[in-house]
Amino acid sequence: MRLALAFTLLASTATAQTCGGDVSAFIAGVKSEAQSAGLPAATIDQFFQGARIDQSVLRADRAQGVFQKDFISFSRALISQNRINNGRVFGDRYDQTFNAIEQRFGIPRGVLLAFWAFETDYGQVQGSFNTRDALLTLAHDCRRPELFRPQLIAAIELYRRGGMDPARTTGAWAGEIGQLQKLPREIVRQGMDGDGDGIVDLKNSAPDALMTGANVLSSLGWRANEPWLQEVIVPSNLDWSQTGLNNKLSVQDWAARGVTARQGRLGPANLPASILLPMGRDGPAFITYPNFEVYFDWNKSFVYVTTAAYFATRLGGAAVYDAGNPSAPLSGPQMQQLQQKLVARGHDVGGIDGILGAKTRAAVQSEQVRLGLPADAWPTIDLLNRL
Repeated sequence: MRLALAFTLLASTATAQTCGGDVSAFIAGVKSEAQSAGLPAATIDQFFQGARIDQSVLRADRAQGVFQKDFISFSRALISQNRINNGRVFGDRYDQTFNAIEQRFGIPRGVLLAFWAFETDYGQVQGSFNTRDALLTLAHDCRRPELFRPQLIAAIELYRRGGMDPARTTGAWAGEIGQLQKLPREIVRQGMDGDGDGIVDLKNSAPDALMTGANVLSSLGWRANEPWLQEVIVPSNLDWSQTGLNNKLSVQDWAARGVTARQGRLGPANLPASILLPMGRDGPAFITYPNFEVYFDWNKSFVYVTTAAYFATRLGGAAVYDAGNPSAPLSGPQMQQLQQKLVARGHDVGGIDGILGAKTRAAVQSEQVRLGLPADAWPTIDLLNRL
């Protein structure tokens, strides 16, 4: 790869994040930008032959209601005994690859097995959307062009390398490819040949997909041989306002406040950590370590991240969490109403979408403190009424 192209792809490729309007004119703009990045004009023209906007991609993008589920409902839907059993099967089948990953990156196999399970059921369901058209559609759409326009240009480079066929390569609706569903820029940057055949093939080679996934996590800041999440028991008199991902104390400070591991021992005493109560003080409780933050660079959904991190501990031998007895979650419309009230009070909730994400949780906790309620970041009907 030429130096100018490498720099452009590793930095931000999108010099002018235009979107919408005439599709042909939009493609012409992308072509011009790709040429400026050093890609051959003939390759670019071949890449876009037959390209089209896919309305089914837009429908999928607008219909992500699954993330409105609470943690218990979401995790029980995603974590089945079959997925646990298959985790053991595939862990044994690719034992050599997982050993190499642990030795090189310090990432336990359960972490990648959990992603592998959730993304494609261990490679069995990789998606049927044309990757080029999905990326074109989302780059042209004006909801998140700053994310997908660079991915579209990276896909041209991937095509130039022989890593995808614009007419035939398929994957997820958001343009991810392969068994761990990675976007083109990640494949260009961190793609690895895990099986030694000289080809990076994330669709058909599990070792390639797993090694690439590990390389992605490492590049995002995964701290080798450190924990990420662990179930804990918290005392009933804990200061709930100190919980949540925005609040950190050392492990030894949490221990001094009465937090104990439900299994085994807490992580190293000097590690910064947060107490995560995904459904409030009466539901499951976890301690999160620095590696937990890396999960949010893989997927932005709070409930997905928490479930994936927990499932990784299950695959490593942890017990089923204690669900406790949390108060009922708000409905989608109630959550949207709550978000509207929080925005009216000056909070940034990241959008009125009915999803209890990290920003909404932080806003809820702030209002609970103001109102003198237990500040555990779990929204209730009482809080909604008071606001």
